[in-house]
Amino acid sequence: MRFKTFRRDRVSKPIYNWARKIMPPISETEREAIDAGTVWWDGELFTGNPDWEQFLAMPPARLSEEEQAFMDGPVRELCAMVEDWTLNWRDRDLSPAVWDFMRKNKFFGMIIPKEFGGLGFSNTAHSEVVRTLSSASIVAGVTVMVPNSLGPGELLMHFGTDAQRRHWLPRLADGREIPCFGLTSPHAGSDAAAMTDTGVVEYGTWKGKKVLGLRLNFHKRYITLGPVATVMGLAFKMQDPENHLGRGEDLGITVALLPTSTKGVRHGDRHIPQFTFFQNGPLYGEDVFVPLDHILGGEEQIGQGWTMLMTALAAGRSISLPSQSAASAAMCARATGAYARVRTQFNVPIGMFEGIQEPLAELCGNAYLIDAARRTTLAALDEGHKPSVISAIMKYHATERMRRSVEHAMDIHGGKAIIDGPNNYMGAAYRAVPVGITVEGANILTRNLMIFGQGAIRSHPYMLEELLALSHEDRDEGLDRFDETFWKHVGHAFKTAGRAFLRGWTGGFLSPAPKGAAMPHHWKTLSRHSAAFALLSDFALLTLGGSLKRREMLSARLGDILAELYLLGAVLKRYESEGRFAEDKPIVDYLMQAGEARIGIAFRGVLDNLPARPAAWLVRLIAFPAGVPNPAPSDRLITKLAEILLKPSGQRDRLTPDLYLGQGHDAHPLKDLERAFQLVVDAAQIEKRMRAKNINDAQEAHDMDLISDAEFTQLREAREAIEKVVAVDAFPMEEISATAAQHKTKKPAARRKTPQRQAAE
Repeated sequence: MRFKTFRRDRVSKPIYNWARKIMPPISETEREAIDAGTVWWDGELFTGNPDWEQFLAMPPARLSEEEQAFMDGPVRELCAMVEDWTLNWRDRDLSPAVWDFMRKNKFFGMIIPKEFGGLGFSNTAHSEVVRTLSSASIVAGVTVMVPNSLGPGELLMHFGTDAQRRHWLPRLADGREIPCFGLTSPHAGSDAAAMTDTGVVEYGTWKGKKVLGLRLNFHKRYITLGPVATVMGLAFKMQDPENHLGRGEDLGITVALLPTSTKGVRHGDRHIPQFTFFQNGPLYGEDVFVPLDHILGGEEQIGQGWTMLMTALAAGRSISLPSQSAASAAMCARATGAYARVRTQFNVPIGMFEGIQEPLAELCGNAYLIDAARRTTLAALDEGHKPSVISAIMKYHATERMRRSVEHAMDIHGGKAIIDGPNNYMGAAYRAVPVGITVEGANILTRNLMIFGQGAIRSHPYMLEELLALSHEDRDEGLDRFDETFWKHVGHAFKTAGRAFLRGWTGGFLSPAPKGAAMPHHWKTLSRHSAAFALLSDFALLTLGGSLKRREMLSARLGDILAELYLLGAVLKRYESEGRFAEDKPIVDYLMQAGEARIGIAFRGVLDNLPARPAAWLVRLIAFPAGVPNPAPSDRLITKLAEILLKPSGQRDRLTPDLYLGQGHDAHPLKDLERAFQLVVDAAQIEKRMRAKNINDAQEAHDMDLISDAEFTQLREAREAIEKVVAVDAFPMEEISATAAQHKTKKPAARRKTPQRQAAE
């Protein structure tokens, strides 16, 4: 006891007083964001010694028989009902038949429990439905995604009163009500504290009676499903200037369930998000009065709106946009590989050029990695985790890799992907890229402030407890808590330094790997970098304190390391879960080498720019005595990945599963591409024989008896299929130009006779 008292008063107290000065207090919105969700594998990574065997032991995400039947039935039917070009170019909306089909089959109630009339599906099923639908139409994917993600349905299930759930959930499940969520305002996006939408507690008239309620005034924009929504979850700042509720004047951000038919609520005109015509638009409210029972969760949930939103986002960000990104990345890989095989230049398939193979390899890797991380995260969600830091990693890195995939696909397709029309299967994905990048937490904000900034506090073994002790109202109690936690942190730091030293100085040789796992060297690499990450994080936090969150470039790089450790772990877990297919080993090797290179760039970026130079030198000495590793995939490995996309195979199908490829349509560009791809591969030997004789003309080869009648027919079908695929759309001028259409309907004006014309006559 004497030692602890001496330590507390003589050692811990000066550190405590110093730390209170340099650590800024945690704001209310920051605290609510930190408290939202749960700590899962992010916590293991911050320890510097993750239990990879526990990670591998988690059962993979799977569909139930009922969920698989829904995928094989209604989901495939819905895909066949949507014609994306007609939707975006002419109708600017899903057809009434599609809306009715979605209501009838409860696409809007997938996550709502069966007891309330929903389908009661798992997070995995929710994700798989959105992924497959998005491969057919981004608009269809978004329309189904939003009611099952952040919105009234999910919030009701977690926070609603029994009466609210009984009333609203059955109506949301069968589509009688279409929901939207109103959060973003003209001056408040990520900064919820800047929200100007208000709800003032006062007496008013409701259904002929004087009741205590809310006078709402709001302007919301960018609201998906807003133009067609019948009920909105409205976020606003609640105020009680006359203290009717006895809680003071400012009651905090609150959420109310507001029918859009309520007097004073007005739908604005539609937004057009990058010519991707999912329903989106503003909603306005002027002097809208509703009783207090419209508050989601009742009066107990007053002021808890930000917590509600963060809790919902902790799961929602892991599902919605990662699902769409997985669909887009897989489609880019599959379609671009096929196109690179059927499209020739200089009588050679363009996929054979090394300049094309490099982006093809990245397409292949992105498709594998995004889906690996998506499935791993879904497995955690289905086990009940709500990992807010992992969800931020998923949102940012899935959409960024999707962006890279779409850009590569556009580059390789060239003019085929640039010219719009029914035969362009890439244009819609390209236009929609910025939407995924900016919504559900803009990517710049997510990378620079959320992944490490939130993770360092929420997921670190001791940081949150230390911060809470520093901000404790009772300084003596705060000092006691700080003393206990701080010295545990010190012990942890020494253990971390020892691990980083042992693993760094042996080049990872003595790093742990799961027993019996394939490719243990890759697991050892992750273990080594995890220890180095934990060590560097502690030094950054120790030397920068609260100013670290203002050093966004350093925070972003530390977040990059954390994210890569998770994503690469998911890649290795996928390889194990799928049965260690030998043909997938090059993909895993490529991703691990490319990922370690990104980790190296991030480590060097922090070490080169950390203001406390002695701390940076010490981390280098402990963890990287021979320098930060800088591997890169070999050219041979890149070629192997490209070749996976350039030929039909079971591996290619496993890499790009459950995509919609035009089934149910007589004519569909992806259906035509798949057919041409198979025909070209089947005719490859015929083409090879002809090239050996320096002959390109099939008729000439046939006349010379170089190819048989059957081979001549086969070759002709393949070349006709190629012509159909490489063709692009063209439109009559009057169809795409209102001015041209007007001129066409006018009679030609009589030509005025000039002196020159008169002389000529």
